[in-house]
Amino acid sequence: VDLKECLPSAEFISSSDGNFKVLEDGSVYTTSAVSLSAEKKTFTILLKDTKEHVQKKMNVSLVEEEKKKTRQARDTVLKRTKRRWGPIPSVMLENSLGPFPLQIQQVQSDTAQNYTIYYSASGPGIDQDPKGLFYIERETGNIFATRAVDREQYPSFQIICFATTPDGYSPEVPLVHTIRIEDDNDNAPYFTQEVFEFLVPENSKPGIIVGKVTADDRDEPYTLHTTLKYRFVSQIPGTSPAFSINGDTGVISVLLPQLDREMIPSYTMLVEVRDMAGQPFGLCTTGTVVVKIGDTNDNAPSFKQTHYETRVEENRVNVEILRISVVDLDEPGSPGSAAVYEIIKGNDDRSFEITTDKNTNEGILCVVKGLDYESTKQRILVIAVNNEAPYMLAPHSQQLSQSTSTVTVNVMDLDEGPVFKPCHLRLEVKECEDIGTTIGRYLAEDPETGNSEGICYRIPPGQCNWISIGEKSGEVRTVKVLDRDVGEMRRGQCNITVLAIDRNGKTGTGTIEVIIRPGNKNFPRITTTDYIMCRDRKPICLTAQDDDESPYSTPFVYRITDRNLASSWKITRHNENSVYLSPKGDIPFGTYTIPVSVTDNGGKVGEQYVTVNYCDCVTPTECDGRTRQYAGANVTLGVWAILAMILGSLLLLLILITICGCCGSGVMHRQVTDDCANHNLIISNTEAPGEEVMDHNIIPLQNTNDQGGYGIKTGDQQQTFEMVKGRGHTLESVKGGGHQTLGSVKEGGGQNMVDTCRYSYSEWHNFTHPRLGEKVHLCRQDEEQKHSEDYLLSYNYEGKGSLAGSVGCCSDQHEEEALDFLDQLEPKFRTLAETCIKR
Repeated sequence: VDLKECLPSAEFISSSDGNFKVLEDGSVYTTSAVSLSAEKKTFTILLKDTKEHVQKKMNVSLVEEEKKKTRQARDTVLKRTKRRWGPIPSVMLENSLGPFPLQIQQVQSDTAQNYTIYYSASGPGIDQDPKGLFYIERETGNIFATRAVDREQYPSFQIICFATTPDGYSPEVPLVHTIRIEDDNDNAPYFTQEVFEFLVPENSKPGIIVGKVTADDRDEPYTLHTTLKYRFVSQIPGTSPAFSINGDTGVISVLLPQLDREMIPSYTMLVEVRDMAGQPFGLCTTGTVVVKIGDTNDNAPSFKQTHYETRVEENRVNVEILRISVVDLDEPGSPGSAAVYEIIKGNDDRSFEITTDKNTNEGILCVVKGLDYESTKQRILVIAVNNEAPYMLAPHSQQLSQSTSTVTVNVMDLDEGPVFKPCHLRLEVKECEDIGTTIGRYLAEDPETGNSEGICYRIPPGQCNWISIGEKSGEVRTVKVLDRDVGEMRRGQCNITVLAIDRNGKTGTGTIEVIIRPGNKNFPRITTTDYIMCRDRKPICLTAQDDDESPYSTPFVYRITDRNLASSWKITRHNENSVYLSPKGDIPFGTYTIPVSVTDNGGKVGEQYVTVNYCDCVTPTECDGRTRQYAGANVTLGVWAILAMILGSLLLLLILITICGCCGSGVMHRQVTDDCANHNLIISNTEAPGEEVMDHNIIPLQNTNDQGGYGIKTGDQQQTFEMVKGRGHTLESVKGGGHQTLGSVKEGGGQNMVDTCRYSYSEWHNFTHPRLGEKVHLCRQDEEQKHSEDYLLSYNYEGKGSLAGSVGCCSDQHEEEALDFLDQLEPKFRTLAETCIKR
C-alpha cells in the first residue's frame, strides 16, 4: 500500500486486524495463518500524525487467488527447494547486566546480504512496541539488545526479519524470530491482605481449622521463584503457641488444647511467606494474623448476695420492690452473660414477678397481686438465675450448681376498705318472678375486724336496673318482672357492680352476675285450625308451637275436651309436637268444630278450636268452603259430557252390528285349538314369547270337510283372509315365493299342518333378526350417541297373514303409509275406519 500518497507525515501506523502488520514502507505481512472464505476479507490501516493531529484511514480488501490446476500424477516431477533460513529461538536474561549492546542471535541467508527487522512485544499492558530495544546489523544479521528488559512487563518478543539483496530484491520469505525473556527472581512474594482476622470459639479442640492466609508472587508461575512457604515468626501474648500453620497451604489450625476467652480474648501472630520453597536465599515478606476467641457460656452467673430483704405495703399492685445483680465472666452483652431470673419457691399464688433489665443485667422484683397483711405478714422467696444460652462445660472443669438467693418480703399494714366475699357472686332467678322477690344476699367484711358492722351497700347508677340491694342488709331483690323477651333482658344475664362503704369512708367493690333462667310463660298453640277432609277421610296433622325453651316446650299432649266429639273423633300421636286427627267411624258430611287442648312439658295448657269441613270431594280444592251434598239435589251434566256419552253408545252399537254381520249364521266346522304361528295364543307350557312348543303339545287341526284349509264359512261360501303386502319388505317378499294365504295350507293336514306352521315362523325369524340389527345400528349413529327409548324391544310373532305387517320401530314403512291396508278392507269395516281414522 502507498502510505506516502495517503499521509506522508504519518508517525503511527496500525492495523485494525491483528492478523496483519503494516511496515513503514507500506508492505503488509500476515502475523498468523489466515483462512479466506468465499467473501472478501477487509481491514483498515490507521495513519496518525501526532504533531499535526491528522488521522486518516485506508481500507484494504483481500480476495482468494484462484487455485492453479494440479497436474496429474503422471505429470508430477521432483523439484529441488533450497533450505529456509530459521535459527532457533533466542533467550535473554531478565534484568541482564550487559555489557550493552548485548548480542542475542545471528540470522543469515544464503542469497541475501542486507537485513532489517520489525519486532513486537507481548505482555500485560503493552500499548506499543518499545522503540530501540533491539536492532540488527545490516551486513551480518546479528541481533543486539540495547538495554535490560523486565519480564513482568515484556515476557517475550517476536521479531520479523527481512533479507534483501543490494538491489532491493527479497529472495527469502520474512522470518519470525522469537526472543523469550528468562525470569529472574526479582519480585518478593506479598500477602493478599494487610491483616488477616479470624474467629474461633473458646475451648475448641486441637486440629480445628481457624482460617487460611494467602500470598502471591509476580515472578514466573510454576517455578521456584513462585514456590512459597509460610511460617509463624512471633505470637502475642508470648505464651505457649496456640496455633499452627501449614507451610504449603497457609491453613491455620488450633494447637493449644484449651482456649479460654476469659484469660486471653485474642492472639496476634506475625506470619512470614518466602519464595524459592522457603530456602534462606529466597525473598520473603511478613504479614499479620489476628485470631479472636469467641465466647461460649462456660461461666455460670452467680448472685452478689445470697440474701436480700425488702418491704411493701399491702394491696399495692405493679410496684418494684427490689433489684438483684449477678456476676458473669462471659462476654458482656452476649447470650452467654444475659441473666434470666426465676422465682423457684414462695410464689405459689403468682403474687410476684421478676424480669431482667437488659441494660444493667439486673433482676427487677415486682408485686403483681395485692398482698394481705391480715393473712400473711411476711413472704420468703427463693430466686435462681441462668443465662439465655445453655451452659457449656469447659474441658477439665467441674459441673457447677445453680446459683440462688433468698428474698424476705415484709408486708406493711394499712387501713383497708371493705372486701366482698366472694368478690364475684353468681345469682340465678327464674323468669317472670314477682317484683320484690329476694334472690340472694351480698355482704362485705372489714379486713381489720372481720365483720360486716357499719357497712353500707349501694349500686352505682348507669347499670341495668333489674335488681336492687338493701343499703344495710345487702339483700338482693327484683325491681322488674324479668322477661327474657323484653329489651336488654334478651341476653339472659347482667353484671352489676356493688359498692361497700365503711364508717371511715373506705370503699370496696364486688360484682353480682344475675342469670335469668327460662320459665314456662307461654301457652302452646296449634298453628293451623281450619282444615278440609274429603271422603277418603285422610287424617289431619295438627302441629303446635310453644315459644318457651326446653324443658317447657315439647313434648306436647293433645286431648279433645268435648265428650260428644271425643266419641266420634280420635287423636293419634305423630311426633313430639304433632298428632293426627281422624274420625272413628262413618260420620255425615258437614262442618265440625272440635275443641282441642295442648299441654306442654311444663304443664301449661292451651285450648283451641279446630274446624274440619268434611266434604264429599276427591281433593280439597273441589270444596269452596261449603260441604258438597247430593241428597235432594239436581245433578246437571255439561254439554260435552252428554255428547261423549252419545258418541260412545253409537260406537259400541256399530261394533256389535259389525260382529253380528260377520258371524251371522256361520258355523265353525273345524275346531281351531291353536294359532298356526303358535304365538297369537301362548301355550301355558312355554317359558318365553316366541319359544316353540314340543310336537306332542300341538293339537292338530281336524278336517271337517273336503276343502280343508283355515277359514270362516258364511253360508255356502268360504271367505279367506290373506296378508296384504305393503310398499316395503314383507315376509313374503323376502322368501321370494308366491302370494300365500291362510287358505293355501289346506292341501296338508295333521302333522303336515304343524310343519308348515314351523316353517312360517322360521321365515319370520330370519326376516326380523337382520332388520333388528340394522335398526339397532342406526340407533347408535345419532349425533348425541344416545340410544332411543325403543332401542331394543321384543315383539311377538303376529302370525302369517296379519293385515298390519311389521310393527314398532322395526317397521321400515313410514307412519302415513302404515294405514294403507285400510283401503282394502271389506265394506262393513271401511265404514268403521272412516269413523275412527283421524282426517
